[in-house]
Amino acid sequence: MAFEELLDRAGGMGLFQVLQICTLILPTISFPFHILLENFSAAVPDHRCWTNMLDNSSEVFTNLTHEALLAISIPAGPNLKPHQCRRFRHPQWQFLDPNATAANRSEAVTEPCVDGWVYDNSTFSSTIVTKWDLVCNSQSLKPLGQAIYMAGLMAGSVFWGFLSHRLGRKPMLSWCFLQVAMGSAGAILAPNFFIYCGLRFLSAFGMAGAFLAQFALTVEWTTVHRRDVAMTILCSISSMGHIVLAGLAFALRDWRNLQLAVSIPFLAAFLLSWWLPESARWLIIIGQPEKALRELQKVARINGHKEAKKTLTIEVLTSSMAKEATKTQQSVLDLFRQPVLCQRTCAMIVVNFSLMLSYYGLVLDLQSLGGNIFLLQTLFGVMDFLSRATTILLLRFLGRRMTLVGFQVLVGVCISANALVPQDLQTLRVALAILGKSCFGVCLTSLLLYIAELFPTVVRVTANGFLNSVGRLGSIIGPLIKMASQVLPLLPPLTYGALPIVSSLVFLLFLPETQGIQLPDTIQDLEGRSSTTKSSQQEVVIMESTWF
Repeated sequence: MAFEELLDRAGGMGLFQVLQICTLILPTISFPFHILLENFSAAVPDHRCWTNMLDNSSEVFTNLTHEALLAISIPAGPNLKPHQCRRFRHPQWQFLDPNATAANRSEAVTEPCVDGWVYDNSTFSSTIVTKWDLVCNSQSLKPLGQAIYMAGLMAGSVFWGFLSHRLGRKPMLSWCFLQVAMGSAGAILAPNFFIYCGLRFLSAFGMAGAFLAQFALTVEWTTVHRRDVAMTILCSISSMGHIVLAGLAFALRDWRNLQLAVSIPFLAAFLLSWWLPESARWLIIIGQPEKALRELQKVARINGHKEAKKTLTIEVLTSSMAKEATKTQQSVLDLFRQPVLCQRTCAMIVVNFSLMLSYYGLVLDLQSLGGNIFLLQTLFGVMDFLSRATTILLLRFLGRRMTLVGFQVLVGVCISANALVPQDLQTLRVALAILGKSCFGVCLTSLLLYIAELFPTVVRVTANGFLNSVGRLGSIIGPLIKMASQVLPLLPPLTYGALPIVSSLVFLLFLPETQGIQLPDTIQDLEGRSSTTKSSQQEVVIMESTWF
C-alpha cells in the first residue's frame, strides 16, 4: 500500500500513536454513557396516585395508620400491592372493617390518577419519568425517547460520514465533540419531554459523527500490523465505560446531575483535540499534498524520526497520490449487482439487524431484571470486557462461523429463558441476562472481523458502512417493541430471543467460513476464490465501528 510506505517513513508506530489513543480515551470511555444513560436517568420508581387523604398535609387522621389510609384510598393492583395507575373515586371507609369481602372491594368505583402521582425517591431523587410523569398511559413515551436517540445515531452516521469525506476528519471530530457536550447538557433545561428528546437526538447525531471521525483518524494513522491492537484497546476502553457509568449513577441520583456529568468529558475532549493532525491519507486522496506533507512531518517529529525531512518529500507524496488515484469509489448498489456478493449482503443484513435489535432490547431494560441496577450495570460491563478480550481465542479454535452460530444460539436461549423464568427467581434471571450479555460481546466482536474477511477490498468500507446503518435501524426498533409489553408482556423478550437464533440459521445456510482463507481484493477474486487456506498470516483491516 502506498500510504503504508509513507507512514513507515514517518516512524510507523511510535509516540504519536500512543498520544493519539491517550487523547481519545476520554471520549471513548464516555460513548456508553450516553447510549445507556436512560437505564438510570429514565428509571421508573414505584409510584401510586396522589390522594387527598394520604398526601394533603392539611388533612391529618391521627387515629389511622398509613396502611389504613392507603387501603381506603388506593385499590390493590395485579401484584396485590397498591395500584400504580388507579385510585378510589371516594374513600372506601368500609374497607377498614376486617369482614369486608373481596366482592365489595371489586365493586368500588375507581378512576385514573387525575391529580398526579407520588413516587418512591429512595433510589433516585429525580428521573425524567418523575419529572414528566412517564407512567401509566404515558409509559410508552420512554421507549419512544430511546428510539429517537437511536434514530439520531443512524442519521448522524450517514450525514457525518459524507461530510467528513468532504471537509476532513479533524474539524468534524472537534465539532461533534462540542455538539454532544452542548446537546446533552442542554437537555437539563428542556421544559418538556419532547424538547428533551430533540436535544438527545442532536446529541446522538453528534455522537455518531464523533465516533466515525475518531475511528477514521485512528485507523488512518495506524499501520496495518497494529490496527487490530489499536481497535482492541479502544474497544476495551469502551467496555470500561459501562462500569464507570454504574459508579456515576450510584453517586449522582438526580438525573440532571448525571446528565451534566456525562456531558463534561466531551467538552474536555473538544478542548484536547486541537493538537490532533488531519488524516494525511485523506489529504492525499483529495489532492492536497502540501498539507499532507506537513501533517506527516509533524507526526515524524513526535515519533522522533529524524530522517523524515529527507525521506518525506513532495515528490514522494505525488507518487503516492498517483497510486491512490487508481482506487475506485464503490457505491452501495455494487453490493447487490453480483450474485455472490448480493447473497452475502442480504444474509448480513438479517444478521446485523437481528443482533442490534436484540442487543439494545436487553441492555436498555435493566430495570425489568429487578435487583440493584447499579450492580447489574457493573456486571454487564465486566462481562463485556472479558468476553471481548477472549474472543480471539474462540475464533482461533472454533473458527468464525461456528463461533457466531454457537453464541447467537446461546444469546437467544438466554433471553427466551429469562422471559419464562418467574419474577421471584431473581438470581436466575440476573445470571441468564449476564450470560446473554457476555455472549453478545463475543458475537459483536467476532462480527467485526468476519465482515472484514467476507467482503472484497474494493467494497469492504462500503459494506461496513451500509451494514452499520442497518444495525442502527435495528437498534431503533428494539426499544419500540417494548411498547407492545402493555398488551402482550411476553412478546418483546421472546422476539429478542428468537431473532439471534434465526440469524444463526442464516450463517449455517448462506454464509461461508473465512478462517485461513486469503482475503479477496476484487469482486472477481470473490467469485473465483478457492477454498485453500493461506500459509502466511493474513492481515485484516477492520473498517467498522467497534462501539455498540
